[in-house]
Amino acid sequence: MKKWLLALLSVGLVLGLSACGGGSDSSSSESSGKNKNGKEEIVMWGSWSGDQIDQLNKQIDTYNKSQDKYEVKYVMQENVEEKLLTSIAGGEVPDLIMWDRYQTPLYASKGVLQPIDELVKKDGINLDDFYEQSVNEMEYDGKLYGLPLLNDCRVLFYNKDLMAEAGIETPPTTWDELATDAQKMTKWDGDKLTQAGMNIQDVGLFNLYLLQAGGTLLNEDGTKTAFNSEQGLEVLNYWDKLQNDLKVYKRGFDDGTDQFAAGNEAMMYNGPWALADYDKVDGLNYGLAQPPTGPSGDKGAIMGGFGLVMPKDAKHQDGAWDFMKWWTTQPENGVEFAKISGWLPANKVAANDEYFTEDPRYSVFVDTMNYAETRPTALGYSDVENLALTPQLEKFMNGDITAEKALSNAEKEGNKILKEAQEGK
Repeated sequence: MKKWLLALLSVGLVLGLSACGGGSDSSSSESSGKNKNGKEEIVMWGSWSGDQIDQLNKQIDTYNKSQDKYEVKYVMQENVEEKLLTSIAGGEVPDLIMWDRYQTPLYASKGVLQPIDELVKKDGINLDDFYEQSVNEMEYDGKLYGLPLLNDCRVLFYNKDLMAEAGIETPPTTWDELATDAQKMTKWDGDKLTQAGMNIQDVGLFNLYLLQAGGTLLNEDGTKTAFNSEQGLEVLNYWDKLQNDLKVYKRGFDDGTDQFAAGNEAMMYNGPWALADYDKVDGLNYGLAQPPTGPSGDKGAIMGGFGLVMPKDAKHQDGAWDFMKWWTTQPENGVEFAKISGWLPANKVAANDEYFTEDPRYSVFVDTMNYAETRPTALGYSDVENLALTPQLEKFMNGDITAEKALSNAEKEGNKILKEAQEGK
């Protein structure tokens, strides 16, 4: 929490720098009139960049052509959540923001987001049309601050050719099977790993493995961490087994290269966004399977994704709300964006369209979504994950500290973060 206070205290400096280096990106939201096309311009910020900008602009163009009152414009912003704080202090805000949903409690608690409960009630929006947990991620202190837009979860991607070469007929369904299969599909040339059996580079997937082990990230009321547990230790011991005993992966194997796309990695966890890219790779013969279950048969998957929110002082909230409704509540628009981007809609009606359910790959995501859980929405949790847990897990996987020490350190720092966040509420 302290870093946000420091950010606000240094607002003058940040705004000055912004004015010198591209401050025009929010100038459109300053106008209260119509643009050259005779429409009210709605500025939407987001962190999507590169090819993703083209994906968004295709969807936005469809909306802009569907009516003659509003024209949405997308503006990419790095660190979009932090930029929101400085823009509000300077009196220049966008009308709409597309962002990672689990950030909502942190920023809603600062009073910078516009509650939409009255709008939802007025227009009869049925929140049951969305995945319940994705709606929960956009709530704070009894109020709703936006609508879920896109969903994702991680499932197991596997290389069919490498699996067949190793004599494996079906993808693994348990931790034990995954370990055995990964070892069979791993190749070394002396001390150089040439083919990895399973990618375990991303320690951010600890939450997924912890659910599979039957554990939880926080206690029931969200006031303390709960990952320093028998289940948490079981996850780290399993990773240690894969990396150091079975040697199915080596840290840094994927640095600068997607080894799965290159055909040098047999299995990995990935999300729906990867489909569009992998389908372009010549010769990559891959399949998808639901995440393997843990030692006691527990299923585990993490649901994440993006939502649409309005800043508290947005000048064109009517237009922002109109676009938000158009994209999120009309299932056909969710399906169309999936065809453009590969992302799953957070609208359940859209996600259960035959475009997804009859596709052998998308259906894996849809089935996994039925039991996937979101990350905790407790105030301060995002900092627990980013500042306390992830750094300690990296140290453990790099061999710098023991599993017990990593979890203990993360617990201590995480509890401190939660306490400060909730006391400063």
